Amino acid sequence: MDREQVDLIVQNGSVLIMDEAFTVVEDGAVAVAGQYIAEVGPGADVRKKYQSRDILDAEGGIVLPGLVNAHTHAAMTLFRGIADDLPLMEWLNDYIFPAETHLNPEVVYDGTLLACAEMIRSGTTCFCDMYLFEQEVARAARDAGLRAVVGEVLYDFPSPNYGPPQEGLRYSEQLIRDWKGHPIIYPAVEPHAVYTCSPRYLEQIMELAVRHSVPYIIHLAESPGELAQVREKFGKTPVEHMEELGLLSDLVIADHSVCLSPGEIEIYRRRKVKVAHCPESNMKLASGVAPVPHMLRAGVVVGLGTDGCASNNNLDLFQEMDTAAKLHKVHTMDPTVMDAASVLSMATRGGAAALGLAEEIGSLEPGKRADLIVVETRSPHLTPMYNPYSHLVYAARGADVRHTVINGRVAMRDRHLLTLDEEAVMARAREIAAEIRKTVTIKT
Repeated sequence: MDREQVDLIVQNGSVLIMDEAFTVVEDGAVAVAGQYIAEVGPGADVRKKYQSRDILDAEGGIVLPGLVNAHTHAAMTLFRGIADDLPLMEWLNDYIFPAETHLNPEVVYDGTLLACAEMIRSGTTCFCDMYLFEQEVARAARDAGLRAVVGEVLYDFPSPNYGPPQEGLRYSEQLIRDWKGHPIIYPAVEPHAVYTCSPRYLEQIMELAVRHSVPYIIHLAESPGELAQVREKFGKTPVEHMEELGLLSDLVIADHSVCLSPGEIEIYRRRKVKVAHCPESNMKLASGVAPVPHMLRAGVVVGLGTDGCASNNNLDLFQEMDTAAKLHKVHTMDPTVMDAASVLSMATRGGAAALGLAEEIGSLEPGKRADLIVVETRSPHLTPMYNPYSHLVYAARGADVRHTVINGRVAMRDRHLLTLDEEAVMARAREIAAEIRKTVTIKT
């Protein structure tokens, strides 16, 4: 019997499907046809049924869905280390906002390419971005072959990109028109926060989201400082303010969500609000610890994000998983919370669901987009292996990713990037950094 032709087979690895049953296929294989997964199963069965134009040999490693970075600011790779060890509001108002006034489309494009190189290398195959000049972020992600949800950050004051607030609505609508329907780029609308957008502006942005059926992404309840500021201005918490405005719905992705009461978690559950959890950034800025175990128990969808490199300072979701698991264990004084399989799910299926992409990515199942990675396990810190979930969360790091496939395309093979000129990207970043030093205050 003739074998069916596919474009790629990934074989000789332990395949973590990341379905609801947490199925592991030992000595498994994944067949890829075009942009999609054709089949997942025992390697012998897949090889018997399919012949392929290309083979990726996992050589005993772990094959799993690509990681989903549910919240970042990609081009802030260029501000990595520019203002560390500061509280959120001082960091934002005294260093980051002033630095961003010097941005332009070319710089954002180049900074995003740098982020894409870092993410592909460390196993991220999809990211959700909020930043300035977001058309350039979309272009950079497209050129790098990295799946991305993109939205221009919207303020109720002039932006270095679009100028006055109403132009931000027009810019966002054009972004939607330009990218909706693209195979790997998904537009969104993204008000910065309750404290930087007026109630009417938040409503106008939601009207745009509803009109085009795109995500509405906002920093919400990120820190005690935000709570105090919003209470003083509106007499309510940020979540209460959004609820009173009628703006909480299944379109909303609430980034951070650190300062939530039990009642507000119930509002999230009832309104089907999704959350992007960024533990390392929240720790570094001393914003607090988000009640993620409580949210998960309540049935709130939670994805995992790194935030930007100015407040993390890397885009390694393996490190973020390790931090998330351990942070919540020590915070609750319960070693059983946030077990390894649940945390890995948050970085794959959870992130996909949070971004509204659960039908496309997040697990290795036939018919889904072929976003997957292979983690090399032939190294001392990953030997021996009893539990692959434990290894991936507590022992592996981004540098252990050997192969990365996005939308059926091999983006990294044997640690070599195929979609980017990595040396040229880093050289350009160093040139930009030299210019930044001339004009921007850098905390020392």
